[in-house]
Amino acid sequence: MTYPPNGYPPPVPLRPHQQARPHGGWPHNQPARPAAQPGYFGSPTPERFGGPEPVDLSAAVEGLRQHLRDTLGTELPQRVEDQQRRSGSTVSREARRELAQVILDDAVAVHTERELNADRPLVGRAVEQRVISEVINELFGMAGLQPLLDDQRVETINANRFDRVFVQYNDGHRAQVAPIASSNEELTDLVRMLAARASSQERRFDQGSPAVNLQLPGGERLFAVMGLTAGGVTSLSIRRHGYLTVTLPELRARGTIDAGLQEFLRALVRAKKNVLITGGTGAGKTTMLRALAAEMDPMERIVTIEDAFELGLELDPDIHADVTAFQAREANIEGEGAISQSELVRWGLRMSPDRVIVGEIRGPEVIPMCNAMSQGNDGSMATLHASSSRIAFTRLASYAAQGVERLPLEATNLLVASAVHFVVHLARGTDRTTRVVSSIREVVGADGPQVVSNEIYRPGPDRRARPVAGSMRTDNLDDLVDAGFDPVVLEQSEGWWAS
Repeated sequence: MTYPPNGYPPPVPLRPHQQARPHGGWPHNQPARPAAQPGYFGSPTPERFGGPEPVDLSAAVEGLRQHLRDTLGTELPQRVEDQQRRSGSTVSREARRELAQVILDDAVAVHTERELNADRPLVGRAVEQRVISEVINELFGMAGLQPLLDDQRVETINANRFDRVFVQYNDGHRAQVAPIASSNEELTDLVRMLAARASSQERRFDQGSPAVNLQLPGGERLFAVMGLTAGGVTSLSIRRHGYLTVTLPELRARGTIDAGLQEFLRALVRAKKNVLITGGTGAGKTTMLRALAAEMDPMERIVTIEDAFELGLELDPDIHADVTAFQAREANIEGEGAISQSELVRWGLRMSPDRVIVGEIRGPEVIPMCNAMSQGNDGSMATLHASSSRIAFTRLASYAAQGVERLPLEATNLLVASAVHFVVHLARGTDRTTRVVSSIREVVGADGPQVVSNEIYRPGPDRRARPVAGSMRTDNLDDLVDAGFDPVVLEQSEGWWAS
């Protein structure tokens, strides 16, 4: 079927019984009725007293949407099969989307003619196109989430319920936006669909498993929960990482680090020091981890362990040619088959890694991770939620206490001190927008219930890290110098932020 250049089907001519038809008892011998106004079908503008009531078009919109869904569900598989038979090759996702667009354009024309024959109200062309986009996004995209995900300014999406949605933009300001679904049931179904599409395995989302954590196709991280919120509604949060590949020079250009920190962090990686990256939610821990990983030799063998795929180091073989990425697995409906991050760390050590990277330590995997760091896998890294670089050691000890080993505090501190060499802490700058490195600690050892450390970079008035001259141990400094680091960098008390 060929359409005019404007992309819409030609108008369907009115049939005789539809032309100049009286409506609501309008006399034939009276002047013609006023033209219909927006929001009405065949109705004049309501007058002060009485007058025709506006027609509710919500039923017409839902009728159109259901017709398009039904038509697409019936015709798309057949069209795809026919095209594959003709071409002898698999139809790509983009080609399927183009087929869906053609099917829906034809379906709108059929629906319009049917509704005219039945003398039912029609929606406008703008509404038709909106409904077509929504139906395509239901199948190929993220339904009501798609417009927000398409907006590259959006950094975080928080939906307290289907119609209470708030976003945070990358410039720091927040706003309430339109609903992402028409009902709680529709939002729940959307999350279930996304869980079913999860990259490596289907994740349940039901009353027996009321929370789900997964990575969306674009790399965004989604967490949703149902039944446990006020009113029992489904709520979700989506965090976007704006930079799936990033380097230290790029972080310097964005104001996260200065020239001195760039050289210092590069030397940590090249000297194969074990690094723990800490910070609050949204502080840029994962981005920093990617930037540090970009300094590794492309041929080094890396094993990554995450509860939901997020790092994506394996996506760029030019930067990381040899990567095995593991993801924890939840239990099945019988309560069996769960694989924890702790178990994956142990498995990863059997795969001959040069470095082990844990996306985020949040439980007893801290013990096998520390064992990995202290038993020859130097240069390993992990991230940890902590409000300061000093608090990181307390958090590690509390997580270690959850492990089956039940190590006493003194033994845990000895393990941490032998495994972690440096802690890099990130925070928001005073402008509450820029993410900055605010502190770096060198781990010295353990003394009973305490992990002993030196703060070799301290936060200045603007929360950006400044070096503390003479605070670093000689043996660690020598290792960094051997990796190409110039110790003069640490003698600039105000840092190199102005350079």
